[in-house]
Amino acid sequence: MPDISSSKVAIIGLGYVGLPLAVEFSKKIPTVGFDLNQRRIEQLQSGNDVTREVTDKELKEAQNIKFTSAPEDLRDCNVFIVAVPTPIDSNKRPDLRPLEGASDTVGKALTPGDVVIYESTVYPGATEEVCVPILEKISGLVFNKDFFAGYSPERINPGDHEHRLPSIVKVTSGSTPEIADFVNDLYATIITAGTFKASTIRVAEAAKVIENTQRDVNIALINELALIFNRLGIDTIEVLKAAGTKWNFLPFRPGLVGGHCIGVDPYYLTHKAQEVGYHPEMILAGRRLNDDMGRYIASQVVKLMLKKKIHVADANILVLGLTFKENCPDLRNTRVTDIIEELDSFGANIDVYDPWADNDEARQRYDVNMISDLPVDHYDAVVLAVAHHEFTNYSHDVLRKMCRDNAVIYDVKHVLQKNVADGTL
Repeated sequence: MPDISSSKVAIIGLGYVGLPLAVEFSKKIPTVGFDLNQRRIEQLQSGNDVTREVTDKELKEAQNIKFTSAPEDLRDCNVFIVAVPTPIDSNKRPDLRPLEGASDTVGKALTPGDVVIYESTVYPGATEEVCVPILEKISGLVFNKDFFAGYSPERINPGDHEHRLPSIVKVTSGSTPEIADFVNDLYATIITAGTFKASTIRVAEAAKVIENTQRDVNIALINELALIFNRLGIDTIEVLKAAGTKWNFLPFRPGLVGGHCIGVDPYYLTHKAQEVGYHPEMILAGRRLNDDMGRYIASQVVKLMLKKKIHVADANILVLGLTFKENCPDLRNTRVTDIIEELDSFGANIDVYDPWADNDEARQRYDVNMISDLPVDHYDAVVLAVAHHEFTNYSHDVLRKMCRDNAVIYDVKHVLQKNVADGTL
């Protein structure tokens, strides 16, 4: 087991989670930031983070770090932290290929005494059941004799510049009591908010996966309430504001549930539950409801258009926002695409505008070609899908200027004044 003072850390995966980790650790100990994407490496070497999680100034000041896509640069590291994506496949089953690939890469660099820490969200048991066997096979070393493992789940909230890595309490764990202490002490060097040492790796894995599962189920409840109140002709947000006057009412709001965490993590937990013979009811019901919200929103837009005698087929519809959340360039698992696909199925012409999203990524991921300028007097409907600050500042006049005389404005995020929108979720 390495001593912290003699450690050299390798961060595997330099996305929304890995890059902030690499920058923070580089302030304390020598750090290697590794990613397979050479374009990403070149951007970071030039001092630019397209995820906007780390500022250009912070990158420039990170002197004790080497960004690389060359596996041989990992060989003199003795602590490896894996922070790669853990998505789901088309059947909503865990896709562990990025995690397995990262374990293979680390296994080739492992030497006796090294520690491998995983941050990627997984189901309970995945670290020791999936990752460790790969490390053993590739390295030829024996787990908990020649090398050790830890798990410290990421808690990064993309686009949130108030709750950043050092100010979020870090859950830690290790494969032996001594390694648990080492992992905890290692993170304590960069986490000012403090750490919480879990008793086992499985406990730490489970704690992470239920954080977002809990949020998913709560949002599903509010989404279902919104469906009910819509039929009753009651303003959902007014109801939530009234209920929120009670001290213990949880302030969730209706909306689309996407991204790399909340819309994905519950499927990791249900996968493991089904493996041991339990079929989750509430978790999967919440997932189904949240996954259907995009189609519901599109149907509401269509109904409003028909009420105004607007022909939906060949109508021009503008969708404002494509990222999975506001003021963030992250397109992973965005559910705005559900709105777009449903409206497209009615034969409408869909334009998408998002100043935060990368057009090349939108095209590659979703076959969406975004527009760069907003035309005047062109749209039969406008759907405000993401509450970027650019959109929340839109006045009635600005929005109506984009529209034809008879048009629908639908506010998914409840950010426009009531006299501006024809409908809200």
